[in-house]
Amino acid sequence: MPRKKETPIKTSVKSGNFRPTKSGAGMTKKGVAAYRKANPGSKLKTAVTGKVKKGSKDAKRRKSFCARSAGQMKKFPKAAKNPNSRLRQARRRWKC
Repeated sequence: MPRKKETPIKTSVKSGNFRPTKSGAGMTKKGVAAYRKANPGSKLKTAVTGKVKKGSKDAKRRKSFCARSAGQMKKFPKAAKNPNSRLRQARRRWKC
């Protein structure tokens, strides 16, 4: 039986799945919904941007993202130096 051809989600800002760099980079709710529809069982969520209680699940997600993105800052020094890079904008949105 032939496999069903998967359609990847659009990765452009125009598609509405990703936030423009100026507004903090990252995926939108629409983008997360499209990804989860294409990948059943996925636990992808949008950014933690609000105020969170210390030790809560959201606080742990934020801490984890900040730690991972700090590693990206080391690996990509050009992006780390540019305050308008998607990496720096996403970290700002996550309040890292």
